[in-house]
Amino acid sequence: MNKIIWMGALAWAAATALPALADPALAQAKNCMACHAVDRKVVGPAFKDVAVKYKGDKTAVDKLAAKIIHGGSGVWGPVPMPANAQVNEAEAKILAAWVLTIK
Repeated sequence: MNKIIWMGALAWAAATALPALADPALAQAKNCMACHAVDRKVVGPAFKDVAVKYKGDKTAVDKLAAKIIHGGSGVWGPVPMPANAQVNEAEAKILAAWVLTIK
């Protein structure tokens, strides 16, 4: 029984700590910064431009998380965004939520 409680406590601690990782370090670790920058276009759009485009869209986190995982094309021009196999669903949502906070 104690083991179950301990595992639950660890899962809760991990889940609540993940947003702290939502910063440029996570984006760097997951290779997002190879094609994006916070304040300027590189290969893909600047994160601040993504935040402006999706401002007020209540489904933006899910949309962007899906694009991070599966890739996409046509939204920002002819260069497609490749899928990122290094990112799981939870990390994709954290990254998307972080991008949306950039001003």
